[in-house]
Amino acid sequence: MSMDKLLLGIDVGTSGTKTVLCAGDGTLLSSKTVDYPLSQPQNGWAEQDPEDWWQAVLEGIRCVLKKSGGDPRRIAAVGLTGQMHGLIMLDRDGAVLRPAILWCDQRTERECRRMEELAGRERILEITGSPAMTGFTASKILWVKEHEPALYARCAHILLPKDYIRYRLTGEFATDVSDASGMQLLDIRTRRWSEELLSIFDIDASLLPALYESAQESGRVSRKAADETGLVPGAIVAGGAADNAAAAVSAGVVKEGKAFTTIGSSAVIYAISDHVRVDPKGRVHGLCAAAPGKWSVMSCTQAAGLSLKWLRDTCCAPETEQAQREGVDVYTLMDRLAEKIPIGAGKLIYLPYLMGERSPHPDPHCRGVFFGLSAMHTRAHLIRAVMEGVAFSQLSCLDVLRELELPVGEMTVCGGGAKSLLWRGMLTDLYGCPTDISLSDQGAAWGAALLAAVSAGLYQSVEQAVAATARPGHCLLPDRARHARYLPYYQLYLKLYDQLGGSFKALAGIEE
Repeated sequence: MSMDKLLLGIDVGTSGTKTVLCAGDGTLLSSKTVDYPLSQPQNGWAEQDPEDWWQAVLEGIRCVLKKSGGDPRRIAAVGLTGQMHGLIMLDRDGAVLRPAILWCDQRTERECRRMEELAGRERILEITGSPAMTGFTASKILWVKEHEPALYARCAHILLPKDYIRYRLTGEFATDVSDASGMQLLDIRTRRWSEELLSIFDIDASLLPALYESAQESGRVSRKAADETGLVPGAIVAGGAADNAAAAVSAGVVKEGKAFTTIGSSAVIYAISDHVRVDPKGRVHGLCAAAPGKWSVMSCTQAAGLSLKWLRDTCCAPETEQAQREGVDVYTLMDRLAEKIPIGAGKLIYLPYLMGERSPHPDPHCRGVFFGLSAMHTRAHLIRAVMEGVAFSQLSCLDVLRELELPVGEMTVCGGGAKSLLWRGMLTDLYGCPTDISLSDQGAAWGAALLAAVSAGLYQSVEQAVAATARPGHCLLPDRARHARYLPYYQLYLKLYDQLGGSFKALAGIEE
């Protein structure tokens, strides 16, 4: 294994693209994040210009090479990851036909109903591991086909966000099985495109990219891309992975029994399984993992860190001003306030449905709730309630995984929320299992770099790469007494969605 080699990891996110340069042993040498805008041309829509991603990649590569003094000739491979589900459509010449429709776009509710009418909800679940979802790619394809037929007729290639970068780097139209799982056109059992669903939805298979495992070589940097990026022609580009699959590699979660919770804007629990597990109620998603022969079960809470950010922006102006004066993170001050409030937040329960919900309630109509609000409650109570509500949501998702008999004995906590020892402690006590913290704050980009290392032959498997670069963090153990104190509030939290479900739909139906 040659450790003089370098690795690039590129994460095409929603708010920006992160590029990392690593040594062959996984040591981070430099990183750069380049931001770009998100367009919302109509309520509920979300689009981006793929050219913005490419320009961010160009700037990121040049910057990490310059900052580290890295020699492009030493780069053994490039790993790709990024936001899932986005739809990029290219014509025969490889030109982008329309702005990319992103994972958070909600325009396709009618198309999802149509998918279930055509194929049946149970059959879609059985093949793809998830019910028809507005965020997933298949419904977006059907929307363009229905609403922009002339443009659809010109479409020759369909790609996901990270795969557009692959195309620009290599000229290849390809994806990996973990990201393809989120298109709702893949048979996750065979890890191949579903001929059945493509036929039912009348989507030409020739539009779809070639499939690779995450650590397979999927192409080589072209001379044209080398001239633009400063890379060397012929550098390997790995299959890569969806952002959560790559984040799992970064967190060391590649074997059954291990899982991670990430709390960013959204929150995810991602667990590895040795075989396909599909929730018949569609509360969580079954996907292919980045390691060959492994699958995953994933939940998604839409508004986790976003709930705390909303509260910060709406109610915490004093803390924001104090943080600016003292040069500290405002969330640190909010943590200190919440720590002073006992478990249960003064009998105040928060439902984190600011953006509708995916797990364990696939419901675009539900909305956020403070239940039990009274005149005695302060900002500190609100902060504590929001943090507990997000933690309750994660436990409710973990309960689904346990219902599917998926063992989770080790949990890693990552994302911005992991910086809060209070929040991590809530999760630990509620889960009832030890939690570790990921020491890599580079997340999915670092995981993509490790997958690139495997594709370049620096490691023989994804599991070996993870074991060789593991950096164990501080372990927290659950407290049984605190767990017992949380339970009455958690049990009431679970009942509230069922009691309010009809009211959420009624509210959605009121015309403004």
